[in-house]
Amino acid sequence: MLDDLKVISEVDKSGMLDTIAHLPEQIKEAATVITGFEVPVVMKIDNVIITGMGGSAISGDIVQSLFRDKIDIPLLVNRGYDLPKWAKKNTLAVFLSYSGDTEEILTAFKMASQKKCKTVCISSGGKLQELAEKRGVPHVKIPPGLQPRAAIAYLLFPLSSILKRTGLLKNTIESDIEETIAVAQEIVDTNNKSVKKENNLSKQIGARILNTTPQIYGWGIYTPIATRWRQQFNENSKIIAREDTVPESNHNDIVGWSSNLAVSKKFSCILFRDKDTESVYMSARLDFMKNLFVDIAADLIEVHPRGKSKLAKLMSLVCLGDFVSCYLAILRKIDPTPVDVITALKERLATI
Repeated sequence: MLDDLKVISEVDKSGMLDTIAHLPEQIKEAATVITGFEVPVVMKIDNVIITGMGGSAISGDIVQSLFRDKIDIPLLVNRGYDLPKWAKKNTLAVFLSYSGDTEEILTAFKMASQKKCKTVCISSGGKLQELAEKRGVPHVKIPPGLQPRAAIAYLLFPLSSILKRTGLLKNTIESDIEETIAVAQEIVDTNNKSVKKENNLSKQIGARILNTTPQIYGWGIYTPIATRWRQQFNENSKIIAREDTVPESNHNDIVGWSSNLAVSKKFSCILFRDKDTESVYMSARLDFMKNLFVDIAADLIEVHPRGKSKLAKLMSLVCLGDFVSCYLAILRKIDPTPVDVITALKERLATI
């Protein structure tokens, strides 16, 4: 089924697989979309709050992971209607909303104005752009017309540039962009819909996950990638999926697995591995989990990043996971693009 292009086109009516295949081009454009945009160097910033939801917020998670050891002040990824009490005039508040109409973001933006935070917005337009322009707040406009979860590069790269231009980062990801584009192209070339399953890793993983519940484990810099895979399984594949982190999960989660064998056989466990980055302790933990899951889960899948830089590795796994989630949707005969239940919720909230 996954090698039948006619079947794929009949199921993937909105062309999500084609959108994913354009990630390298999206990265190229996203890396320059902020060119000419003026963000003044701010003399005093005490903390950073990046506010977003869903496919927009994940860019904040990735930036937080990438620069955890490079930013000297606290950085919080905020998902919700409000801001923490400690947000003040020396807080840099960045608002991410691909559509520009996400109600949580609009509400939090207004709160940031009341708190006199130093504010920057990124969206493809919408009410967020209107409010930003009305209040004289810097706004980065990104290309419209995509599902928010398919616009990750357009949010990630401008966000990184903003942190650099405000003076919080001396070095960001510019030096790694060329490698990241090349690695993303490699993933596309080996995982696009024209590549047969026997040579297509994402098709193979999608087939292995079918009729199970994926449980993804992230750790270190790969923690947000576990979140991304879970979200893509939710929205593209239209299935329940779960995520957890290591080592935290080793203090609770593994006990449930070891004592619930009837349920564990319904899950496929996905472990991210990176021998270049794993400490001896992390390797021991992941190896232990691997041996545990091999015996009690429906399947155990180890996934390895490609590339040398952190950025290339992270984006290689983002791209691979996007393909996996879409092929799983194809196997389930479900169009990956529509998210009808989210649309229904938004319509309900609009009546309040």
